[in-house]
Amino acid sequence: MSADIVLWLVQDGITTGAIYALLALALLLVFAVTRIIFVPQGEFVSYAALSLGMLQTGQTPGTVWVLIAGGAIVAVLEGASALARREPARLARILAVYVAGPLAIAALARWGAAHALGLWAQMAIVAALVVPLGPLLYRIAYRPLADASVLVLFIVSMAAHYVLSGLGLVIFGGEGLRTNPISEARFDVGVLKIGAQSVWVAGASLVCMIALWLFFEHTLVGKALRATAINRVGARLAGIPAGLTGSIAFVLAAAIGAASGVLISPIATIYYDSGLMISLKGFVGAILGGMASYPLAALGALGVGLIESFSSFWASALKETIVFTLIIPVLLWRSLASRHPAVEDEEE
Repeated sequence: MSADIVLWLVQDGITTGAIYALLALALLLVFAVTRIIFVPQGEFVSYAALSLGMLQTGQTPGTVWVLIAGGAIVAVLEGASALARREPARLARILAVYVAGPLAIAALARWGAAHALGLWAQMAIVAALVVPLGPLLYRIAYRPLADASVLVLFIVSMAAHYVLSGLGLVIFGGEGLRTNPISEARFDVGVLKIGAQSVWVAGASLVCMIALWLFFEHTLVGKALRATAINRVGARLAGIPAGLTGSIAFVLAAAIGAASGVLISPIATIYYDSGLMISLKGFVGAILGGMASYPLAALGALGVGLIESFSSFWASALKETIVFTLIIPVLLWRSLASRHPAVEDEEE
């Protein structure tokens, strides 16, 4: 292997690792706040990428139907809750947020598909379609089971993944799409030819990480999420509503997933089920980082991207096996190093 090939592989690994880093941050955020291993994170990626691809071909994204249906279900749930609590004044707000809101976004997407809008306007429409799916999914699938065990929440996550993946096949079809890049410029750096899209991916990932750090360190909402992640019971006693923090965590996860989908779609062809594999590699990065530290999760995901890149060169048929095998020694070490209070209590 020559030095030129090493540089090309490193460049490719950094680009893909930056996407995995974004998803690792989202998965760690959701798990820390809600204890949910969020398997459907990848669906936000594929939904965003395919929605953008449909807009660019002049079609109304099928995501509008998922958004409208999700809003209607939540409106029924919230409406029933308002009537049970004898709070009929809430009904107008519920209808405005969960029925009129999705319909307005759907109308905007339909209008945008019929007009040749610029790329940034199309990306804004995609964000409006995909980001609300996060809190809607949380309200439908997770909030009723917020106090359940991690295993139950994981089973719910698997069910949510299969539902969203199946809906993706119905609304997008089995054909993959690739979108137009933000910029087609290329930069020559020695033997490397770095595409502007790769620079956008790395830059957006870095900006997102900095934004998350500022959010958690310097905003009241971010500190509330940190408090919930550290001690859920203590946060509740301090007056921080667990349901609200969960919804905010899912909004951020959906936003990160949508950004990841928009960034990766010009680089790779995305199918309705592509998000799962991308999300799982982000999860491997979070595991390598210990599922406790955002910087370590990002570094772990970057390492996953580099290992995948070099594995593709040395043993392309085994690259997925190599990547997912990485978590075995980490989990084994953490299992041996951690204490098991339940077992110790029983012995006492």
